[in-house]
Amino acid sequence: MEELAQLQRQAHAAHVAGDKQGYLEAALKVRSLLNDAPNAIEATARAYAEAGDNEGALTALHEYAAMGQADETLLAGEDKAFVALHELPAYRSILEKFRLNKTPIARSEKVFALVDPGLIPEDIDFDPLSKTFLITSVLEKKIVRVTSSGQSSAFASSPSGWPMLAIKVDAKHNRVWATEVALDGFTAAQKSDWGKSAVLCFELQTGKLLRRIEGAQHSALGDMGLTGSGDPVVSDGEGGGVYKVENGHLELINGKDFISPQTPVVLPGGKLVAVPDYLRGIGLLDLRSGQVQWINHTAGIHQAGAKVALNGVDGLYDSRGFLILTQNGSSPERVVRMKLDRSRAKVVSEDIIERSTATLGDPTHGVILGDWFYYIANSGWDKLDEHGDVKVGEKPSPGLVMRFKLR
Repeated sequence: MEELAQLQRQAHAAHVAGDKQGYLEAALKVRSLLNDAPNAIEATARAYAEAGDNEGALTALHEYAAMGQADETLLAGEDKAFVALHELPAYRSILEKFRLNKTPIARSEKVFALVDPGLIPEDIDFDPLSKTFLITSVLEKKIVRVTSSGQSSAFASSPSGWPMLAIKVDAKHNRVWATEVALDGFTAAQKSDWGKSAVLCFELQTGKLLRRIEGAQHSALGDMGLTGSGDPVVSDGEGGGVYKVENGHLELINGKDFISPQTPVVLPGGKLVAVPDYLRGIGLLDLRSGQVQWINHTAGIHQAGAKVALNGVDGLYDSRGFLILTQNGSSPERVVRMKLDRSRAKVVSEDIIERSTATLGDPTHGVILGDWFYYIANSGWDKLDEHGDVKVGEKPSPGLVMRFKLR
């Protein structure tokens, strides 16, 4: 996190000073740090263009497009950095690829709509005992229990009056683990609480609060997975740490490799956790040593040597050698399934489930039930401003629960 901030300051200073080579060098270092994330690749294209290297700019833009991405400002001709490329056939070909990357893909089906449009649903899990879903609400700061037909009832509220984000059901031990986060700058939480978050444990049958474990100051414990024994693994999207709950305390597993870790998923065998970093891609975290190996996203699936986009992942789920990703930080946003090789260190193929549809909106999280993947679409996050208030002129519509058949 500190390294990225330093490089960004260097890039900004070089840009302001008109040092085009220094700006390009800083952009390339950011790209390396972020493991060739699409946004970082496009940033190097802009730096190449400003340095007058049209070939370098076109190569980087081609990589960006080959990862399934699209830039609306370039399609609209509003980005002045690439004016010198506008009449080149290679640039027009890239724009055409952008248009193709934006075409809708719809392979899932609607299960139900949440009646209350003000929920802003974030995470979802399933209670096999009552055969209902449990869904967290950001703005109404609670957990609701929802039937397969969409009928909802209250389960529990945030004890601190903060937005509720992560949720995981441990039916074996009659437990529900969740998190509450006083998101910095959000008017849904008191200003004096901003930057605080906590892990909560409820009784599954009654919704009774059993335990509350507060995180460090300036943390956002926003995502969670469970080990085979039911212990939560929690990520701090603000501070960059990944923790495990042990003996009623948060024990740091890794606090140096991630910038904005999201939903951790414990892989079969229980030794490795796949942790998506919103900026850096997906890391395989060893629960014992704390060491991280980044998944190689160079897979010859579009063309020889093409990369796949592993950035902007909010939800991550393991399914029989595949990873399922909800990507609300990619462009366009999408839900996608990726097959890994036997070592789980490299992407072999990708399969888009939903992209650029009227139903998708901002997808957040999901849950695998048998042969189906259920996920939240149209969450409403895109209707909120940076303070968590509904944007002027916007009106949230009910969130949707979609499903895709895995077999």
